[in-house]
Amino acid sequence: MNDAPDPDREPTEPIDSDLGPAAGPETGDQADGPTTLTAQGDTNAQWAPPASGTVRPPPSPPAGARPEPTTPLPTPLAPSLLPPPPATPPTVADLTVRRPQGLRPPRSTWPLVALLALVVGLGGGFLGALAYDRLVDAEEPGLADGGLADVDLEDLPPLEEPGSVAAVAQAVLPSTVQIIAEYDGQEAGASGSGWVMDRDGHVVTNNHVVADAAESDGPIVVVDHDRNRHEATVVGRSPVYDLAILYVKDHDDLVPAKLGHSRKLRVGEPVVAIGSPLSLPDTVTAGIVSYLQRPVTTGDPADGSSYINAVQTDAAINPGNSGGPLVNMQGEVIGVNSAIATAGGGSIDQDAGNIGVGFAIPVEQVRVTADQILKTGEARYPVIGANLVVDGSLDGEGAEIESVEADSPADQAGLRAGDVVVRIDGDLVSDEVSLIVAIRTRQPGAVVDLEIVRDGKSRSIEVTLGSKVG
Repeated sequence: MNDAPDPDREPTEPIDSDLGPAAGPETGDQADGPTTLTAQGDTNAQWAPPASGTVRPPPSPPAGARPEPTTPLPTPLAPSLLPPPPATPPTVADLTVRRPQGLRPPRSTWPLVALLALVVGLGGGFLGALAYDRLVDAEEPGLADGGLADVDLEDLPPLEEPGSVAAVAQAVLPSTVQIIAEYDGQEAGASGSGWVMDRDGHVVTNNHVVADAAESDGPIVVVDHDRNRHEATVVGRSPVYDLAILYVKDHDDLVPAKLGHSRKLRVGEPVVAIGSPLSLPDTVTAGIVSYLQRPVTTGDPADGSSYINAVQTDAAINPGNSGGPLVNMQGEVIGVNSAIATAGGGSIDQDAGNIGVGFAIPVEQVRVTADQILKTGEARYPVIGANLVVDGSLDGEGAEIESVEADSPADQAGLRAGDVVVRIDGDLVSDEVSLIVAIRTRQPGAVVDLEIVRDGKSRSIEVTLGSKVG
């Protein structure tokens, strides 16, 4: 150790021996540490530990101090709130860390567990098979359990305001298609029109366009506005209303039309017909509404006639227009072109041309029939269960009942053969076609009031409509 002065360190000086005691704790036995204290009366003396075996006397109380008084505890003592000590000393806790083992049932329960697992497995298999069956049923091509409520319909009209024929054509042509179907054994023997109803691949057309192909399971092709060809299947069809709903699987590029309301139409209002007359696709013609709610029958009675409460128009409709849309000037579909009148009294099913009298199925009927077909694959129509005389002998003064089917709604209501129906719900009945059309514009289960003439006397009879598939 070098004791030589170091100029870099702070200099120290010896403590003056004439100084009094250092300020701080008083002298005495207050610490046992290595602190150096000054002994009273000898400033140069150093502290030394007491000799071995020396007993340190207790400190003397300060002068004048008095001991704290004490009070004896009462006898007996109050009961203790602490629990009594255990009879045997507690064992040392086992703090060993182990992997959790889980609960294991007794060996006697294993057969029961195995049986329960088997039952659950069988039940799960049954429910799984049932769910699969329902899934397969729900995935039948083109069906929708909720009908129109379950498909993606167009919400807005193509045009915000009524436009020109050119504007309507531009807006609706992408939604109009050509239908090519087998007929009489020929793969492309029938040609008609149709329109895309929704974004789910459903296409509306006339039943008579695809009836032969549907019955023979022949091919049906939908040709869109861009001339792309799509294979189509029949979801369901209604010969009674001359409507059919087709399904196109690859429908991503199809553009849906907007369904309107024919009941808002007025006679004289302009309309546009679009279709593929004479196999000429994307043909546009224009005209006006000539008449509303025109009772019309089409087709051959031997094969089953269709009865239409039609929108009449003078827009040119020719063979091949069948199934195409009739639209208003906002581009909304208000009807399905279905038939034309000819000079010989024929319909569009015959080789005849347009004479300015065409008929379209109102879109309201399309909604009803399409909804039924999407739900079940079939359409239903209301009936009363009575056959009518069709000889026209009443000269527009009603429809005469020829016979009544047993246990039919007509029979239950009390109608008889020979009764003449002159009104239905207050509306005049001119002949058998107008009565049939009036009934078929209603829904099965509806109650209608028929005014009849029996034995020269008028009376009113309420009939609850039944239904048939067709």
